[in-house]
Amino acid sequence: MQLLALGVNHHTAPLAIREQVAFGPEKLELALHELTQSQRASEAAILSTCNRTELYCNAASADAVTQWLADFHQIERRELAPYLYALPREQAAQHAFRVAAGLDSMVLGETQILGQMKQAVATAEEAGTLGLLLHKLFQRTFSVAKEVRTSTEIGANSVSMAAAAVRLAERIFPSIREQSCLFIGAGEMIELCITHFAAQHPRRMTVANRTAERARPLAERFGAGVIPLTALPEEIASHDIVVTSTASPLPILGKGMLERAIKQRRHRPIFIVDLAVPRDVEAEVADMNDVFLYSVDDLGQVVQEGMDNRMAQVAQAEAIIETSVEQFVHWMEGRELVPVIRALRDTAERHRRHEIDKAHKALARGDDPQAVLDALSQTLTNKLLHAPTHALNHATRGERDQFVRLISQLYGLPRDN
Repeated sequence: MQLLALGVNHHTAPLAIREQVAFGPEKLELALHELTQSQRASEAAILSTCNRTELYCNAASADAVTQWLADFHQIERRELAPYLYALPREQAAQHAFRVAAGLDSMVLGETQILGQMKQAVATAEEAGTLGLLLHKLFQRTFSVAKEVRTSTEIGANSVSMAAAAVRLAERIFPSIREQSCLFIGAGEMIELCITHFAAQHPRRMTVANRTAERARPLAERFGAGVIPLTALPEEIASHDIVVTSTASPLPILGKGMLERAIKQRRHRPIFIVDLAVPRDVEAEVADMNDVFLYSVDDLGQVVQEGMDNRMAQVAQAEAIIETSVEQFVHWMEGRELVPVIRALRDTAERHRRHEIDKAHKALARGDDPQAVLDALSQTLTNKLLHAPTHALNHATRGERDQFVRLISQLYGLPRDN
């Protein structure tokens, strides 16, 4: 078993692939249990966002985890393989550190990914799939992320996905103040988006969610109305801007629904930002006239604005990460020696107990205590030195010099011995 990070992200895979391997919140615990109980991994955590799906594991084989991922999502492995990365040991640690620090995000330096990673760890803890290795990895990951953000300005002038959505809307409409906005979902991303749009004082805002109870506190904070998802076919035509981010495994907004909405609007345009993975809006909607549809990947150009200052901080952040990776690898290597050290101590302890028992019996017979102590120390010394002495005596000519150096180093012998 070894540390492994395996997955796809916005650098390696298009949205059409990422949405096929996304894990909805309702599937995460089941997936974690299946992965660990299948014996493909002894520990596991799954990070699934709009930009990435990543499995952090203590696993014997990247191939076995890849096959599990394909099987779980019912995808042919050959279709998935070109987009996957599998990072072992120190590469996995470095990747986790970079992700948490915002260096691997579409928005360089963004902070949302850190919260998402913490939630992924919390879910794995609740599922009971974290062990010593992953606990240590994520403990160090969050510490590195904090150090990067406090020691550098990597997050300065960062343009979030929510802010990018506002900027795109401003390119479509002369003034957001005159528009009606619909937000579908009630999660963290929708909260960020409604916060940014509310700052522009739109004419009206509405929150649509499967359960109105969950949406109402968010809507009340911003003076927005609340509707159920079932009301979308009737309500969507009265909104100019739609931002959607749900965990639905199937599209919520279909081409037919939007064709009817555009007809009711007499071909006034609708601006839609689909931040969900899998997508909330059918892909065919992008081909419609009078509908301006943007996915998470389409926001890439906007979020690159203000990059110069953040890029100047990358080298400093990478240096922090490099040092932290070295420290974590040192810990892993030390942990790998534990079985050998334990076996060595167990062997020595067996010899010690055996000789103590013999000494107790000799003393009980009335033997001279000094002679008993001498015999105990001599016999114990011979037993402890038997293995290295035997190795030296039976070493080949090529091995002998190496054994001499190693034994001299282990026992602190003078160099001329």
